[in-house]
Amino acid sequence: MRLETPIDWPQGIDALDWLASQAVFPKFYWHHRNGREEVVALGQVTTYTDPAAAEETLADGQRVWGGLSFDGNTGRNRRCMPSLFFLPQIELVRQDGFWHLAVNFSSDNKRLLAALAKLKLDVSPVTFPDSDIVEEHTLPTQAEWHAQIDQALNAIATTELEKVVLARRTTVKMASAVSAEQLLKASSAVNPRSFHFMMSMSPSHAFVGSTPERLFRCRNADIETEALAGTTGRGIDRQQDEELANWLLSDSKNRYENQLVVDDIEARLQPYVDSLHTVPEPEVIQLRQVQHLRRPIKATLSGAMKHASILSSLQPTAAVAGLPRAAAYQYLLDNEAFARGWYSGSVGYIGEHQSEFCVALRSALIANDTIHLFAGAGIVPGSDPEAEWQEINRKTATLKSLLERTPSCPQQQRA
Repeated sequence: MRLETPIDWPQGIDALDWLASQAVFPKFYWHHRNGREEVVALGQVTTYTDPAAAEETLADGQRVWGGLSFDGNTGRNRRCMPSLFFLPQIELVRQDGFWHLAVNFSSDNKRLLAALAKLKLDVSPVTFPDSDIVEEHTLPTQAEWHAQIDQALNAIATTELEKVVLARRTTVKMASAVSAEQLLKASSAVNPRSFHFMMSMSPSHAFVGSTPERLFRCRNADIETEALAGTTGRGIDRQQDEELANWLLSDSKNRYENQLVVDDIEARLQPYVDSLHTVPEPEVIQLRQVQHLRRPIKATLSGAMKHASILSSLQPTAAVAGLPRAAAYQYLLDNEAFARGWYSGSVGYIGEHQSEFCVALRSALIANDTIHLFAGAGIVPGSDPEAEWQEINRKTATLKSLLERTPSCPQQQRA
C-alpha cells in the first residue's frame, strides 16, 4: 500500500540538497529531461533482480526504481548484477511546482518507521564540486583506441557486423572526495534537456549521469522512443552551430548510423504493436558539448504487453551496442578494454500504468575521490579513429568539465 500527501517545500532548498543530507540507503534520484518531474527515492521495501517480477507486485501508484546493466553477470563482469530494482520506503516527488511525500508500507512497518526516524529536516545547500583533478588516465589509451577502431572496421568489413559501439573509460583522481549530489547539482545547472539520475547503495559509491537519450516511455498502450545517433560538436557561435548542424543533417555516415538505430528499434517493436510511426527525417538536438541526430518513434501496443518486456526487448539498442545486436554485444564482451557495468544500460522506473527509462550515457561511477567517466562512439564504415576520439572527449566533457577548476560551467549555462 502507498500513501501520499502534498507538502510545502521550503524556499532555497532543492531535492538534491535534501537527498545529500539523508543517510537512508539505497538512494535513487531522477530528474526528467523536460524538467517537470523530480524524484528522490530512499530505502527499500523490497529489492528485485527481475523487473518482470517487480512489475507483478505493484499496487496503485507505486513505482519500482532501478535499471538494467550492460554486461552484468556475464563472464566478463560477474560482480555486477544484470538488473536491480527496488520499491522505496520513502519518495519525495516534485511534479511541476507541486511537492508530495509518499511512503510504501509492508508487513514489517518497523523498518519504515526506523527509516522515517532517520530523515534529517535540517538541510544545507549542496555546493558545486570544489576539488582538483590530480591524476587522469584513459582505458583504452589513444593509441589503443586507434588500434581498436581499425580492428572493429576490419570486423565490419569481413563479418556480419554492421556497426559496433566502442566505449572509453576516463578515470580521474580528485584531491578530495566529490559527492554524487555535488556533481549532479552542477550538471543540472548546465546540462538542460537531459535526464539526470543517481543510484547509490552505500555512502562511498554512486552511479550518476546526465543523458539526453530516452530508451522508452510507455503510458498504458502508447510507447514513445527515439533513435539518437550521429554526432558533431558545438560551434563557437550561433552561425558555426548552424553550419555544423547542417553538415550533420547531410553527412551520409552519420545518417547511416542513425538509420541503423531506427531499423533496430522498429524491428524490435514490430511484433508487439498495432501501429508504428517514425519521423521521416532526423532533427538536430543541441547539448552543451555536442549535437545529435534524433528521430522520434511512436507506437501503440497490440495487447497487454508488460512494460518489463518492452525494456528487455529494447535494451541494449544499436546506439549503445551495435548491429546485429547479438553479434555486436559478443564482440564487445570479447574485445572491449573494460567491463561497462551500469554504463550504457538503462535507468528509470516501472509503474502500473506508466514506465520510463533513459539510456545510461554521459555517466560516472563515483567511489570517494576516484571518478570513472564513460562515453562511447558508434563505429560504421567511414569512421575515422581520431575523429571518434575527439567525439568521445566532447561527450566525456559533459561531466568532466564540471570537475575542472575553470570558469567554464556551472555559472555559464548553454543549451
